[in-house]
Amino acid sequence: MRFSMLPQVFAQMFKKPFTNKFPAKYVPPSTTKFLEDVGAGRAKIIPPIETPPGFRGKIQYDKEKCTGCKLCIRVCPSSAIEFKPEEKKIKIYLARCTFCSQCNDVCPVNCLSMSNEFLLADADKYSKDLIVE
Repeated sequence: MRFSMLPQVFAQMFKKPFTNKFPAKYVPPSTTKFLEDVGAGRAKIIPPIETPPGFRGKIQYDKEKCTGCKLCIRVCPSSAIEFKPEEKKIKIYLARCTFCSQCNDVCPVNCLSMSNEFLLADADKYSKDLIVE
């Protein structure tokens, strides 16, 4: 009974991993040799895994469709959406977003939608890549 998990541990040691290798686009700058090899055709970049249908990734916002009704702001559980009164449009802070998709469901004109983009890591939570306007 003490070592009942040993067969499972040994079996997993020889199985192929389920995760995909990190794409070269997001490799730290210290690996410039790898990027040079990719440019020369000696190395290959492994693309990210495919996302499943209905995946809730980065929010897409169609500013032209938006009527400024503020329903999305009311239903957002993480207060990630801010109203800009001078433009009567919204600003979404992805660093606060929980990707629950409630804003998409409540929008009467469907100006909000979820994309398949999931590589959103950044050191600055207020960077332009993490704010949707």
